[in-house]
Amino acid sequence: MAVYRRSHRARYTLLLLVLTAITLLTLDERAGTNKWFDKVKSTTADAFAPVQSATSKVVNPVGDFFNGVIHYGDLKHENARLRDQLQAQRAASLQAAESERELQALKDQQKLDFVGDIPTVAASVVFVTASNFDLAVQIDRGTDAGVAVGMPVVSGGGLVGRVVRVSRLRSTVVLITDPSSNVGVTLVKANEKAVAEGNGPGKPLRLNFLDAKSQVAEGDTAVTSGLQGGRYPQGIPVGTVTNVKRPLGAVQPEVEVAPIVDLRRLEFVKVLQWAPPS
Repeated sequence: MAVYRRSHRARYTLLLLVLTAITLLTLDERAGTNKWFDKVKSTTADAFAPVQSATSKVVNPVGDFFNGVIHYGDLKHENARLRDQLQAQRAASLQAAESERELQALKDQQKLDFVGDIPTVAASVVFVTASNFDLAVQIDRGTDAGVAVGMPVVSGGGLVGRVVRVSRLRSTVVLITDPSSNVGVTLVKANEKAVAEGNGPGKPLRLNFLDAKSQVAEGDTAVTSGLQGGRYPQGIPVGTVTNVKRPLGAVQPEVEVAPIVDLRRLEFVKVLQWAPPS
């Protein structure tokens, strides 16, 4: 029973405050400037403040909810537009970086000191064939551009391989890492001759026909020797010695050479219009 009376009294007080506020608002229009009235109005505002705050806490979230529902479509559209704009910016950034990389790759082909005065044909790699039996690339130049079977192919760093098949518009180049490839080389520091043999994709070349007392060491540079039937002109960089082992009783050291050109990422090459001296 006491609970009922307290609830009834609270409702009565709330109603009284509301009516008082309405009355004061009405009188406010007529009272003008009156100190006594201003004091009453101020006291009533302080009494009514808790009710106003409680009402705002209930009403404001509801208003925010309906406002969000009304503008949901606009927000969704704006988010989609911003996402598209961000993706476009990322794509433009990636494209710019790719263009810069290609430009640098082309610049690397402009001046090849080891080529000398040998005429060249610039080409792009258009297809890669990689297996345990055939490691080659196809380039977009053929007989119409002056390319012929047997011509050496180089890139910015050094030797890539040689042309083995050719048509009017396309040529196939076998890489120096192909198991069938053999390149006569000179070890610059050791001043010794050897043959660099292909050992498969992603693997170092192996040196063969070295003397057992060879002074070859890691870090030595291998360049084409100009020998071995004159398949390649002299002085083209081939690779760097990365590993030397001297097994007890072996007739020659086991030497590995890493190709100086990254053959897994070939894009632009030059064909040397060169033939062995007859």
